Amino acid sequence: MFRWGILSTAKIGRELVIPAIQDSDNGIVAAIASRDAARAGEVAARFGIPKAFGSYEEMLASDTIDGVYIPLPTSQHIEWSIKAADAGKHVLCEKPIALHASEIAPLIAARDRNRVLVSEAFMVTYSPVWLKVRELLAAGAIGTLRQVQGAFAYYNRDPANMRNQPGLGGGGLPDIGVYPTVTTRFATGAEPLRVQATVERDPIFGTDVYASIRADFGTFELSFYIATQLAARQLMVFHGDEGFIEVKSPFNANRWGAEELELTSRGHESSTIFRYPDNRQYRREVEAFVTAARGGAAEVFSLESSVANQKLIDAVYRAGTHATWEPV
Repeated sequence: MFRWGILSTAKIGRELVIPAIQDSDNGIVAAIASRDAARAGEVAARFGIPKAFGSYEEMLASDTIDGVYIPLPTSQHIEWSIKAADAGKHVLCEKPIALHASEIAPLIAARDRNRVLVSEAFMVTYSPVWLKVRELLAAGAIGTLRQVQGAFAYYNRDPANMRNQPGLGGGGLPDIGVYPTVTTRFATGAEPLRVQATVERDPIFGTDVYASIRADFGTFELSFYIATQLAARQLMVFHGDEGFIEVKSPFNANRWGAEELELTSRGHESSTIFRYPDNRQYRREVEAFVTAARGGAAEVFSLESSVANQKLIDAVYRAGTHATWEPV
């Protein structure tokens, strides 16, 4: 079994990723680390994790783990991913892995010199829902794709939450703007050429809380908005000349609604619903990661794809300062 170390006691690890690893067929949670030794011990006891470390460095130096999952604040992702890779550990790091595309180059270098696997944790790219969307588009199920529409919103004005703290990498685009972009790129295999955007910031927090984006992919457009101070909503629609695909709960399957997609024909003569009650995208993510880390055949999200996705987010921020198109 692949021995995972969890680098921090963050909520996403406790609620989603640690249970997914414990449910997986090829990995176990062997250790957890926190800067607060008591906190590490508390979470270890809760999940039956055999080893708790009072520092991140101590866990990375240990021979009791093969790889790490990193759910630290965004501003610390690159730093600790490089440290983990230099310690010879495989790395699955929460999204977004960086705040600027240029920051990822040193991590790619660390990956290559240490011959370890480093991947950004986009669980959606392991979801059977999104694999089906990709399959349908490739098969021409909706004809020629012309428009992708998306939305991702929630309401959070908690000043203590890292999403509202610029110094920790907070903001709507880093937190959720990456999802419409990565799923569109994943499903279509295409890359954007240029973007237009409106970006609004909270006057107190300083973080971006609303953005409306139009991305030109050459043969089709992606139009979406994200918000951190609106009623919760998720939506992704792929619209072609022969039909359209609507993804019902595109990003947080199991929590936001039905794990399904609907394929509708041009004149609504037919409609097919594909349901995935056993989505478990976090389990699929960690199992694929372990398979790939061991040299097996498994598709994982590459750092090169991370660079491409972050370049789009970087361009959105630039475009948000003026009304003209911004090249990606």
